Amino acid sequence: DDEEDEDAKAEEKEVDPIEFVGKAKELDEALGGALTDLAAENGKEFQNGGEAGSATPVMRVIEGGKAKRYLLLGLGPQPKDDKPIESTTLMKAAAAIATACHDQKKVASCNILLPTAIASTPSNVQDISTAFYSNLYSDNRYRTGKKVVKMAESLDAVKLFMESGTASSDDLAASITTGKQIAKGVSLTKDIVNAPHNVLNSMSLADTAKRIAEQSGGSITCTILDKKDCEERGMGAYLGVARGSETEPQFIHLTYKPSEGDIKKKVGVIGKGLLFDTGGYNIKTSMMELMKFDCGGAAAVLGAARAVGDMQPEGVEAHFIVAACENMISGRAVVPSDVLTASNGKTIEVLNTDAEGRLTLADALVYADKELGCESIIELSTLTGACMISLGKKICGVWTDDDDLAKSLEDVSKVTGDKSWRMPLAKEYNELLKSKIADISNLGGPYGGAITAALFLQNFVSKKKPFAHLDIAGPVWDDKTGATGFGSKLVSEWVRRQGQ
Repeated sequence: DDEEDEDAKAEEKEVDPIEFVGKAKELDEALGGALTDLAAENGKEFQNGGEAGSATPVMRVIEGGKAKRYLLLGLGPQPKDDKPIESTTLMKAAAAIATACHDQKKVASCNILLPTAIASTPSNVQDISTAFYSNLYSDNRYRTGKKVVKMAESLDAVKLFMESGTASSDDLAASITTGKQIAKGVSLTKDIVNAPHNVLNSMSLADTAKRIAEQSGGSITCTILDKKDCEERGMGAYLGVARGSETEPQFIHLTYKPSEGDIKKKVGVIGKGLLFDTGGYNIKTSMMELMKFDCGGAAAVLGAARAVGDMQPEGVEAHFIVAACENMISGRAVVPSDVLTASNGKTIEVLNTDAEGRLTLADALVYADKELGCESIIELSTLTGACMISLGKKICGVWTDDDDLAKSLEDVSKVTGDKSWRMPLAKEYNELLKSKIADISNLGGPYGGAITAALFLQNFVSKKKPFAHLDIAGPVWDDKTGATGFGSKLVSEWVRRQGQ
């Protein structure tokens, strides 16, 4: 048909040659036009800049008896109206560079020449640094011998060459350090999610939180509430879930305060911390082998706490909270039809023991709201399969009644690459949470499960307080590579901006 003919003609059309300018042109001329040839050989793939993060095959050139390797990176189409290249594009490119440094064996140094479209601003350099270091992550804790994978093992130095921008070298060096600090937080998030339950339980997660405080240089303090402390606070919902576990519940509270200056905002960040979720007596019939990732929210929050402790942003006091436990089966475990009482006095009928995460979050939210008096609260959890059905495995859902909070999370999502989408809070669905004998039930109907879960959580935060629930069930795990580190960058950047 006509469309197919047009597509065929477009394919046959000669591709405009890629032109080099500035330092790239000088380098190409010094190489006798080798870069021009490399670009021409891959011209079709790199029309309009190719895909962000794509790369040509590596070209080897012998110079002074030594082989040097060159490749060209795609940055996608040129932004319209002189808009800057997006953060996510820079991150994809930096990730591709890290991968190339690993795949090309025995690379000792790497020089990165960036086009004039990428200005030497602190934010651009930070994005490149964050993505580069994040993509050198490899979890070798449970590997031995030849199974151990050391990323870019021979790499000693990376140099950035930027042709535009006026930032000072000190500012750019500081941005590289900040990017590395953020990447460390992402790596911790991956470590926590990847860890099997026989290694990581609520007790060892509490130990991880203590280490974060110890390594923060005094900017973070750690408080662990034990079972007795939680009982004194009436945390019946959280303790109900924890009853079936062989380890004692650990309610983790990290507090970050800047070393100087006024505090403009006091915020709370809560992460769901189910170290393993069997489903309880409503036992899971599939995917149980992946339920170590049910601590993905806690992992993101603790990874962000590590990054915040290193970056030490001004003007914000941040409280990182995790109600850590496991959802197991035992003679003490909660059963369907039990009624639990949360720390704000709300009674909850447990219709399904596999809707347990919201029970632990209920008491964590009351703690952040009432005991700590946080002015704004966000919460991250691998809460529902329904959200995965709606948004897939790359995007998290955001539920909030506060438009300003929604906008701030949207902005942070765009610059960090942790993708999100605001979802509806249909108040009429509260009808589905009604209980015949208690104030509320922990399960809605068969449809709209992600919405009813968000509505359930609203019962444990003051109605006038800005609060957002982020369901990150999809993007915390990749079936090919494991933990993704999702949420850590989003949280650390959101916290940083609260002090501005």
